[in-house]
Formats: sequence, structure tokens, C-alpha cells
Amino acid sequence: MSSSTLSKAERTAAQAWDYLSSAMADTASKAASVAGDKGHELAGLAGGKADEAWARANAAAAALSGRKQSTPWGLVIAAGLIGAAVGFAAATYTRVALAKQAEAEERELSETAVIVTEV
Repeated sequence: MSSSTLSKAERTAAQAWDYLSSAMADTASKAASVAGDKGHELAGLAGGKADEAWARANAAAAALSGRKQSTPWGLVIAAGLIGAAVGFAAATYTRVALAKQAEAEERELSETAVIVTEV
């Protein structure tokens, strides 16, 4: 093969590669635009689930990078308040139950008591 034929083949191949690359880039750009639009549409439909997914993705990225999770102080305080309320209710119920039991025992003792009088 002559050098002019080889260079012509190389030029043709290079030109074909340029056309192919350009066509693929245009196609990829259009596909990315459509995907982005569709993604925004689906995210709008998903509502809170997209927010949850975003929060989980951020938490996963933070965990992979070695950052510590922040303490959910709102949940800690809420759990403490609920625990205190349940404890108070249980203590009150127990106090009332013990008072009723003592009252019932006192009534039983007074009904069965024998009064002894000396003559």
C-alpha cells in the first residue's frame, strides 16, 4: 500500500470516529436530559420518599467516609418524656391499688373483729 492510500484510510477512519463520537455525545446528552426530566418528575411524585432516600444516602456517605452520626436529640428527649409519663402512670396506679387493698383489709378486720369486754 502506498503512503497516500494509508493516510487516506487513516483520515477516513479518524473522520468516521469523529462522526461516531459526536453522534454518541449528542445521543447521550439527549438521553441525560430526558432522564433528568423524568427523574425530577418521579421525585415530585415520590414526595417524602425522595427526602428519606436523600437522607439515607447522605447517612451512608457519611458512614463510608468515617464521620460520626449526629445524636437525634429530639428522639432522645421524646423517649425520656414518654418513659417518665409511663413511670408516673404506673406509680400512681400502684399507689391507688395499694390504698384500695389496705382499705379492704381494714374493712375485713373491722367486720371480723371480736370485741372482748370484761364482766
